[in-house]
Amino acid sequence: MCRPARRWLAPPAGARTRTDSKRSITGTRPRSAAPVAINLRAARRTEIGGVERVARELASALLELRPERYRPLWPPSSLAHRAGHLWEQGLLPLVARSHELLLSPANTAPALAANNVVGMFDAASVRHPEWYGSAYARWQAMLLPRLAARARLVVTASRFGRGELVEVLGADPGRVAVVALGVDSRFAPAADPAPARRTYGLERPYVLALGSMIARKNLGVLHEAARRLEQEGIELVVAGSGRGYMRPEESPPGRPLGYVADAHLPGLYAGARAAIVPSRYEGFGLPCLEAMACGTPVVAAKATALPETCGDAALLVDPDDAAGFADALVTVVGDVSLRESLRHRGLERAAVFTWRRAAGLLDAELRKLLRAP
Repeated sequence: MCRPARRWLAPPAGARTRTDSKRSITGTRPRSAAPVAINLRAARRTEIGGVERVARELASALLELRPERYRPLWPPSSLAHRAGHLWEQGLLPLVARSHELLLSPANTAPALAANNVVGMFDAASVRHPEWYGSAYARWQAMLLPRLAARARLVVTASRFGRGELVEVLGADPGRVAVVALGVDSRFAPAADPAPARRTYGLERPYVLALGSMIARKNLGVLHEAARRLEQEGIELVVAGSGRGYMRPEESPPGRPLGYVADAHLPGLYAGARAAIVPSRYEGFGLPCLEAMACGTPVVAAKATALPETCGDAALLVDPDDAAGFADALVTVVGDVSLRESLRHRGLERAAVFTWRRAAGLLDAELRKLLRAP
C-alpha cells in the first residue's frame, strides 16, 4: 500500500545518507534549522502497513503545515527494516541531539535520546507476545516501556490506546496525548474500482477484509461468513501481507490478494459490497475509516479501539461471534436501506478525520513542549 512520496517526504535526489558536522542526513538543511527532527525510518519502507502510513502522512502534513519547524531525517534505504535498528538506536540520537525534540511517529525511537516524542498506537506486542516472534516480542518488551517512561511526550490515536500505554507500558498519563489519525482525500466514493478488479481478477461481487497477516486480525472467525456469502454469490477477499516477526493465523478464509499496491487501494474499497474488520486488538482501526470514506459499509469487531473509531457508523459484533459476523455481513449486502444508512453515516464519520487535522493537533502538543523550560 505504498503511495508516491509527497514533495515534502521525497528524499532529495543525490541526498547524502551520512551525517557530518555541516550537513543533515538528507544533505539539504543546516543542522539547527528546525527545532523538531522527524524520524522517517518507517517512511523509507516500500511496503506500507499501518505504522508506515502514519509516518508518511503525519510527517507530510506537519511539513506542509510548518516547514520551518520540522526537519525530516532519512536513513539509507538499506536501513529501513531490521538493520535500521542500528541507525535508529546509534546514529539518529547523535544527529537529533541538536534539535529540541525528536519525533518518532512509528512506535520505536532511540532508547537513549533525551528529547523523544514517540507515536505509540497500542501495546499489542507486550500485551500479547504470542502474536509475534519470540525475538521481536523480547525486544519490544525491553524497548517500549523504556521509551514510554523516558519520552517527553507519548502520542497515541485513541482513548483505548492511551489506557493500554499507561496500564501495560507504565506511561505517565500526564505525558500521553491522544491525536486521532486521518484519511487521505484519495479515499472517496468516486474512486474507480475497475483497475483493482482487473488486476486482482475480481469478477464477482466481494466483501473486503484488509490488514497485515497476523493472528490478532481474527480472520478465522469469518469462516461461516465466507460460506454464507458464497451462497449469495459474493466472495470474501483478504488484502494484506505478513511480515517475518508476525505470527499469522492458520488457514484463514477467503481469497488472499496479498499485498495491494496503494494506487489500487481506494478503488478496492469503493468496489466492495462491505468491509469487514474483525480484529481482536486495534489501537485505532484506520481501514474502517478508509472504507467509510469510500462509501463502503463497515462491519467491525466490538473490541478495543474499534467502537471508538467507528462510532455509530458501523455494525459492531463481538469478536468471538462467528454467527454474528455472518448475519451482519449477509444483512448488509442484502438490505439496500441499511447499506444506504451505513454509507451516509460512514461518509459523515470519515470526513471528521483528516491528516491535516491530526497534524494541527500534534503540532499544538509539540508547541507546548517547545515553550517549556
